[in-house]
Amino acid sequence: MSNALADALARLLKAETDASSSTFTPAQRQALDDLARRVNALAVRPKGRGAVYQILNRQALESLLRQLRPMEAGDLDGGLPQRATNIATHRNSKSRNAGHEIHYVLMKSVGEGVHWRGSERTLDLSPVTAAGAAGALPIETNDDWHSDSPLWLVENQAVFDQTDWFPGPTSATLAYYGGELSSRLLAWLASRRRAPQIVLFADYDGVGLHNYMRLLDQCGKCSFWLMPGWRELLTRFGNQTIWQDNHQRFVAAAGQLAKSGAPDEVLELCRRMSREALALEQEAVWHAAAGRSSDS
Repeated sequence: MSNALADALARLLKAETDASSSTFTPAQRQALDDLARRVNALAVRPKGRGAVYQILNRQALESLLRQLRPMEAGDLDGGLPQRATNIATHRNSKSRNAGHEIHYVLMKSVGEGVHWRGSERTLDLSPVTAAGAAGALPIETNDDWHSDSPLWLVENQAVFDQTDWFPGPTSATLAYYGGELSSRLLAWLASRRRAPQIVLFADYDGVGLHNYMRLLDQCGKCSFWLMPGWRELLTRFGNQTIWQDNHQRFVAAAGQLAKSGAPDEVLELCRRMSREALALEQEAVWHAAAGRSSDS
C-alpha cells in the first residue's frame, strides 16, 4: 500500500487544483481515501458523479511523501544499480523492477578447446576447468555470447562436479541450473543460436520433463539425454516417492510433449515411467554400465 500511496501523493502534489479521483488507480484511490480518514491534511469532496481530492495541508503531505520516498529518481546517478535506486526512492530494494539485468550461468568444460565468445571478449573455459574451477558467464538476453561446442544443461550438482559420466568424445560445456530452468536462461537461449547443440540432462521425473517441455517450447531444437540402459536403471533404481511427488507435473509435461511431437524415445520414457510409477534421479548415470546390455 505504501507504494500506491507514494505514487498517489506524488501525482496529487503536482496538481495545481483539486485532483479528480478518476485520474488515480483503484489502489491509489484506496490509499488516499484511507489517508483522508486518518489525517486532516487531505479531504475527499463529492463532485458530480465522482469525487475530488483537496489538499488542506500541503506541507504535511510533502513531509509524508519524503518519508515514503526519500529521494526522487531524477536526483540520482543514472548509473546506480536498480535496487540501489529502489532503496532511495521507495526504501525497499525489491519495490520496482527488482530483477537484475545480468544473470550468471555456472559452467565447466569437458574436453579441450571449449570457448565462449562475445563482442570483443572471450571466456576460455577449458583452462579454467583444468585448474579445478568453474566459469561464470554473465548473460543478458540481447548479448552475443556463443560457442562452437555443444551446451549441456545439467540439473544436479553431482554430475556437474564429477564429469567422468560424460559420453564423449565430443568437447562440450556443462551448465548447472539447479532444479528449475530460469526464465532468464530460457530467454537467453531462445534469443539467438548459442551453441551447435543444446542437450538437457535432467532427472527423469515431472520436474525434469517439465523443464524439457519449456526448453522445446522456447528453443525448438534441443535434446533430452537418455542414459545408456535407462530402462533397466529405471526398474532397478527408480523411486516411487519422487514419482508421486511430481506426478501432476509429469502428467502435464508428458501430455504436452506428445502433442508437440517430442522424440519417440522421450515418449517411450514417459510411458515406462507411467507404467512402472517410478522416477529416476540423474546420478544413476554412474550405474549405467549395468544397463548397457539391455539397450545394445
